[in-house]
Amino acid sequence: MYLTLRDRPTRGDASAAPAGARPRVARLVLVLGTVSLLTDVSSESVAAIMPIYLTAVVGLSPVAYGVVEGLYQGVSAVVRIAAGWAADRWHRPMPVALAGYGISALARVGLLFAGGFGSISAVLSADRVGKGIRTAPRDAMIAASSPSAHLGRAFGVHRALDTTGAALGPLLAFVILWQITDGYRTVLVVSLGFALLGVAALALFVPWRAGARAARDAVPTPAQPRPRVRWRAASTPGLRRTVLVAGGLALVTVGDGFVYLALLENSGFAAAWFPMLYVGTNVVFLALAIPVGRLADRIGRAKVLVLGHLPLAGAYLCAAGGSGGMIATAGVLLLLGLFYAATDGVLPAVAERVVPATARATGIAMAQTAVAVARLAAASGFGVLWYAVGPRDALLVVAAVLVLALPVGVRVLRRTDLPA
Repeated sequence: MYLTLRDRPTRGDASAAPAGARPRVARLVLVLGTVSLLTDVSSESVAAIMPIYLTAVVGLSPVAYGVVEGLYQGVSAVVRIAAGWAADRWHRPMPVALAGYGISALARVGLLFAGGFGSISAVLSADRVGKGIRTAPRDAMIAASSPSAHLGRAFGVHRALDTTGAALGPLLAFVILWQITDGYRTVLVVSLGFALLGVAALALFVPWRAGARAARDAVPTPAQPRPRVRWRAASTPGLRRTVLVAGGLALVTVGDGFVYLALLENSGFAAAWFPMLYVGTNVVFLALAIPVGRLADRIGRAKVLVLGHLPLAGAYLCAAGGSGGMIATAGVLLLLGLFYAATDGVLPAVAERVVPATARATGIAMAQTAVAVARLAAASGFGVLWYAVGPRDALLVVAAVLVLALPVGVRVLRRTDLPA
């Protein structure tokens, strides 16, 4: 199946669909969502066992685990902008994305032979490098294939499929560990299989030229040279404001692993159930991704992006409550899922809107890089704070700072949602 962009409506063309009708989601979005589903089954099945494995089995301290969590969150920043620029420069986002998926698949092979803290950290970092390479080109293809007025919905559909894989991965890890004592290697082998399926799906069902140009862009004739991509073109005032706010809020975004470990300490549920916490969060994300994407299209994507951090602060408070139990656990999973639904798919939609089409992948990569770097620093810093004052007080401090930062973020991005 080869997909073309010639038969879809031009972006922003209201006449492309009947009045009042909801435009269909582009097939390219569905294919890329399926690729992400398979890849996330692979990556999240491994990620779901890492916090409890590294702290309870390997015996890492909270500070050391914070370093690993920071690397996992932020090492992709090393290549994100370069990958986005390459996709824009060559007008070929698909091969750049394919390279990223391929590197992540190779990292799964490396995990089969990694046996210590250093080797595991190196392989997980390689996996995140692959993620950093593929994310912006993939999101640029989604943006290029979708009407501008419904971009939030398109990203919501993609993130729903992506999150289906993110929910199935931890569930798969849970089933394997439930049936096989110390079945970590089995989890790694199954993870590799799903990673290879994702790469194959991308290579077979997405054409090499997919997303080469947005439909709203003029297709150059042989006499018209391709426009050069300059960093200055992507660094617009709107993008700088988006990077400032998204990166600033990410500085007080604690990794899920820390939140789940706090729940584990407070509630005392069996460690074997730990991967199911990831399943719960991702199920909520899956249920809310499309509705929140539509809401962002209606009321403003920047507004949803900033205020979407309020549920995150609520999750911190639930985890720090001290009583644990089912109610606190359910509250954390619900609020974390809502946070991801309001931010994960909305950020590229905000960034895409404030940069020219010729620098789309570069602009998205800049915003995502700011978040990745900030989360790396946040994870490492929170590990030190946890060690110094304990998990409860550390979460309360971060929640208070996050709530105080939200009005500032709303004010800085107040013009981003205005009509161009």
